[in-house]
Amino acid sequence: MSRFIQLHLLTAYPPANLNRDDQGSPKTAKMGGYDRLRVSSQCLKRTWRTSDLFQAAMGEHLGARTKLLGIDIYNQLTAAGIKEKDAKDWTKAIAGVFGALKKAEKDKPLAELEIEQLVHVSPAEQQAIKALTEKLIAEQRAPEKDELNLLRLREQAVDIALFGRMLASSPAFNIEAACQVAHAISVHSVVIEDDYFTAVDDLNNGLEDMGAAHIGETRFAAGLFYAYICINRDLLVKNLDGNEALANQAIRALTEAAVKVAPEGKQNSFASRAYASYVLAEQGDQQPRSLSVAYLKPLSRDNEDFLADAIKLITEQKDSFDQVYGACADNRYELNVPEKQGTLAGLLDFVGQ
Repeated sequence: MSRFIQLHLLTAYPPANLNRDDQGSPKTAKMGGYDRLRVSSQCLKRTWRTSDLFQAAMGEHLGARTKLLGIDIYNQLTAAGIKEKDAKDWTKAIAGVFGALKKAEKDKPLAELEIEQLVHVSPAEQQAIKALTEKLIAEQRAPEKDELNLLRLREQAVDIALFGRMLASSPAFNIEAACQVAHAISVHSVVIEDDYFTAVDDLNNGLEDMGAAHIGETRFAAGLFYAYICINRDLLVKNLDGNEALANQAIRALTEAAVKVAPEGKQNSFASRAYASYVLAEQGDQQPRSLSVAYLKPLSRDNEDFLADAIKLITEQKDSFDQVYGACADNRYELNVPEKQGTLAGLLDFVGQ
């Protein structure tokens, strides 16, 4: 059984603003001396993790990433008639297991029940919290110290097993991510463009000001992106307590989401949904490597077919690595839409076996 599964994807997006920076502009990165479009790994992982496709495939095996764990506990306690002071004290004891709590704020009476950092909580941990909360309500008492052992290393959620978890206050329960995701970059240089738009008032009968009721501006760009994913299958199985069937199911679901699901940024404005046009999947125990260097020199405007040229470059780079370093993978599978080569079913069978 191969240790590593590597996925290399080429996906073309029409004009879009898939992942915005703090100024509302599409994110970029400079590579090879040129500005490229970029979609952050954080954006990609959340897009895939929360997609309907991944949620439907993994169902009850998914956790929740939140700061508001304590608020939910507090609401359950107060709804059951527990006094406010007791509810707060009991909630702090439980939520504090998962991370440091915020300081009290005058204008936010429940701020002190929120965890400072987002924490990923598995279904098994959520069930343990629920059981303890119900027990406290039934027995009308505060939690005891040994009842606060709520963190779990076993019975991990698939999303935690894939993308990891860090608990600064309880490092023994940290989970090393089995999946690494690179920032997706355009294989060519880009110039961000501005869309000036207006909106007209539907109820303006023409007797009033005929000008626009609203004027706005948004930034966008189009690009062909290279994305890279590396999954340590052995670590994923370990994180899932040896459940190989669940690990294979997770790899299949993640692969399908990566191929099909686009980031949600400005989708209502641009409808920039796209499937990957090319996927190279690799299996092997060899040290993983990205093929992004194929695009260190960006494709230029002189290229007649960006997609065909991008596929040619990534194939040549793969072959060059093989020639110099020896075979960098034991098995490979290609999904090439322009050449009608491969199928999604075949790809999923390859990665999930």
